[in-house]
Amino acid sequence: MKTVAIVTDSTAYLSDDMLSEYDISMIPLNVVFGNESFLEEKEIGVDDFFEKIRRENELPKTSQPSIGSFIETYEKLAKTHEEIITITLSSGISGTFQSAYSAGGMVEGVDVHVFDSEISCMVQGFYVLEAARMAQEGYSSDRILERLNEMKNQGMHAYFLVHDLSNLHRGGRLNAAQLVVGNLLQIKPVLTFEDKQIVPYEKIRTRKKALNKILSLFDESAKDGAPIKATVIYANNKEEAVQLKSELEAKYSNVEIILSYFGPVIATHLGEGSLGLGWYRT
Repeated sequence: MKTVAIVTDSTAYLSDDMLSEYDISMIPLNVVFGNESFLEEKEIGVDDFFEKIRRENELPKTSQPSIGSFIETYEKLAKTHEEIITITLSSGISGTFQSAYSAGGMVEGVDVHVFDSEISCMVQGFYVLEAARMAQEGYSSDRILERLNEMKNQGMHAYFLVHDLSNLHRGGRLNAAQLVVGNLLQIKPVLTFEDKQIVPYEKIRTRKKALNKILSLFDESAKDGAPIKATVIYANNKEEAVQLKSELEAKYSNVEIILSYFGPVIATHLGEGSLGLGWYRT
């Protein structure tokens, strides 16, 4: 019997190859256009998502997975595993953590541990990949969770920029005062996660200056040569992301970079053209 199974939600945006290689179970969040609901990464991919927004000129809503979807996955995994570790996006921006936790108490025959990444996208994915690697190597759930908390305490960094704040405000992820100030000043804010919430890190007037600010923060971590795993994340602006990845790889030999994307759920709130950089020191 395998001991520990790893589960995550779709907002980690792990590739099918990663999910398969590390035997990770993925539970999708929902994207809702009018009366139609789609499971992201399963029923709607990011390309179809942006095409649908342009065609229908409608910003969708998003919702967390049902408790039942977690129960179904847990019950299946309980047949071959003794324990489950579920790693979710930040509980400050979604009820996914609570759904995963509630489901864990309803399943018999397996111990379920739920870890709040307090972040999202491929930075959340870093936690998932580390947990899955350790599970494959036979580590206990206690040791895996200890390692995840070590990573969190050492610092998981994520900074991103958006064209405007309106999507975040309409989705309830930014308050009205922050929206008004941002729009009046026509700023390109650098955003980050703080206390599980998406918050403005610094208000900057141009996209170029905002990106340079993120790169200066990255340089503070990378310049001493310590090994770093990083991700460049994009929203329908792949060319810009590929260029940034290439520039970072050329400058820092100590950095391993994964190219990733803002999928339908997160892109709903950030908007097309968003760009992110996340990293941690290994």
